[in-house]
Amino acid sequence: MDIPAQAAPSPQPQADASPPRRPRGGAPQSWMVRVADAKYYWYDLLADFADKPDIRDPIGRYLRRMEFELDATAAQRHLFLAVTRPRVRFDIAGALQWGYISLKLTLPLLLGAERRKDSITVELTVPPKAALKKPTITLTEAFLTLNWGNLVEVFSVHDLLRTHAPALNLPSQVVYVGQTRDPEGRLGKGRLPAMQQMRAQFGAEDDTLLLVLGTSVEVQSAARPAPHPLAADAVQAERVDVIEAALIRYFAGSQPPGHSSGERRQRSERITAVQQDKHLVQYTIDLALPADCGSYNQLGSELVSAAPRHLLSCFIADGQAQVASMPLPTVPEAGKS
Repeated sequence: MDIPAQAAPSPQPQADASPPRRPRGGAPQSWMVRVADAKYYWYDLLADFADKPDIRDPIGRYLRRMEFELDATAAQRHLFLAVTRPRVRFDIAGALQWGYISLKLTLPLLLGAERRKDSITVELTVPPKAALKKPTITLTEAFLTLNWGNLVEVFSVHDLLRTHAPALNLPSQVVYVGQTRDPEGRLGKGRLPAMQQMRAQFGAEDDTLLLVLGTSVEVQSAARPAPHPLAADAVQAERVDVIEAALIRYFAGSQPPGHSSGERRQRSERITAVQQDKHLVQYTIDLALPADCGSYNQLGSELVSAAPRHLLSCFIADGQAQVASMPLPTVPEAGKS
C-alpha cells in the first residue's frame, strides 16, 4: 500500500522586510503559475496532542515527522491552504474484516458529527523483508497501525481516505490561505493564531487539514532575460505574495475572514510594489493538484464550487488582486483532430 507518510484572531506572519525594489522600466511581464508539488497534513493532530506520544511509539514518530516537515517549511516561503472536511474517524467498536485469502482489509468508519457508520476497504502490500505475511493491527479513532513483525507502518484515517476512498466524495472547503514562513515555527506546533481561530469557528463537526503548495512560475516577457539583482529568497517572497493575494481573493473574496485590515493593507502595498517593479500586467494560476493527492484533489469554498482544477486569470489594480475564473481547455476525443 503506497500511502505518504479559542484564541483571538491574529494576522498571518508577513515577510521580514520589504525586498529592495528594482529600477522601474523594462518590458511588461506576464506569469504562468503552476503547482509543482503539494502535500496534505492533518492539522488537528498537531493542535490536539499537547503531550505527543514518545518518539519510540509508532504514532509518536508519525506525529514528530509531521511536525518536523512543517517546521522545515517555516524557514521557507510556501503557500498553504487550510482545508476543512467532514469529521471522519475509525470505529474502534466495529469489526475488522479480512478478504478471503487476499490482504484486502475492510475498516469501519464513523462519518460526520452524527457519527454515521460506513467503511473503507484497502488492499495491503507486504513490505520488502517483512517478517509476517499478515500484520497485527492496532486501531485508534485516528490511526491504523500495521505491525509486520520487524517493522511498523502507521496511517491516519485521512491518509487512507485520500488514497483509497474516492467513492465517499466528501467536499474539501478552503477556509484560509496563508504562507508557511514563520520564524517562530507556530504552524508545525499547532499554535498559529489564525488556524486556531479557524478551528474554533468550525468546531467538532469538521476536520482541519493543511495543504502545503510548492509553485513554479514561468515569466514571459519580450525582453531578453537579464541577471536577477535580487536574491532567490527575495524573488520567492515577491512571487508568493502575488499568488497568495489572488488565491485569497478567489476563495474568500475581498473581505477574507482571518485576515485583519492591517494585514490586508500591508499585502496591498507589497503586491503594488511588485506590480510596478516588474511591470506585471497579468498572471495565470493553474491550480491543479498532483495525482498523489488522490480523492482530496477537489477544492472549493463558500464562494467557489469544488473542482479538481481551477484556472485563474489575474492582475493587480488599485492594490488588489483581481481574479476571474477561466474555462478549462477541452481535451480532444481519441481519434479526432
